[in-house]
Amino acid sequence: ADYSLVPMLLYEVKDSDTGLPYADWYAIFASNHMTLAYTDDSAYADEVTADNWMDIISRPDVRVGCADPRLDANGYRALMTMKLAESHYDRTGLFNDVFGGKFRVPIRLATAEGVTTIKVPEVLETKSGSRLVMRPFSVQLLPLLESGEIDYTFEYTSVARQHGVKYLELPPDIDLSDPTDSHYSSVVVKLDFQRFASVKPEFPGEVIRYGATIPSNAPHPEAATTFLVYLLGPEGQRIMAENYHPMIVPALADNLAAMPEPLHDLCAPID
Repeated sequence: ADYSLVPMLLYEVKDSDTGLPYADWYAIFASNHMTLAYTDDSAYADEVTADNWMDIISRPDVRVGCADPRLDANGYRALMTMKLAESHYDRTGLFNDVFGGKFRVPIRLATAEGVTTIKVPEVLETKSGSRLVMRPFSVQLLPLLESGEIDYTFEYTSVARQHGVKYLELPPDIDLSDPTDSHYSSVVVKLDFQRFASVKPEFPGEVIRYGATIPSNAPHPEAATTFLVYLLGPEGQRIMAENYHPMIVPALADNLAAMPEPLHDLCAPID
């Protein structure tokens, strides 16, 4: 769900058997919107709107779900969305209202030259009794939402629509959907630990873009190419549209020349 993981994790690391990077190209093929999902049974569901949601989820009796930002792009995008909301709504301290005091080791903020870095610690566990509920991946929060164990959760719009739950359309200035919005770059999420020996886990705020590649050591590269041709072609576009997931057509390619030849006509260079 974040194309930048491909160069971060695969371009920079070489296969010990071949000496080649695990990948040297990717295609950006889809986008999305961040949203706040809820149900008719959520606390204050009858009064929550796109204008007051930040007040609702800050209330002490409301339970909010968030994916783990160390494992899921949706999780670190939820952090970005809340920090961007502070300036959009002119609400200093809004990020802390939702995430402050909820973890045994806190998430910390540092601002320099107009950019706020959100530092996520290596050990991220919610405190006992916290109204913030975290799961490894955002889709794991949907059963909790549907069962009433949480009231609201940060999710992608496509996923909320696929599961038939209610959701709020957030302003483009904070939902990470607008490729022309330079304001997103005012926030960065940094995993404040060295999880991988050769990788710097730092994610600048930018528009949501999904990426795909075929690893250089893939056991069945021809089958993988066939799948991507299907995904990026008319039938894949139709299926994605039926599931409310916006596609980027043509897909945007980094290092188009290195891609399998059948993909060339379905992609255009990023620049």
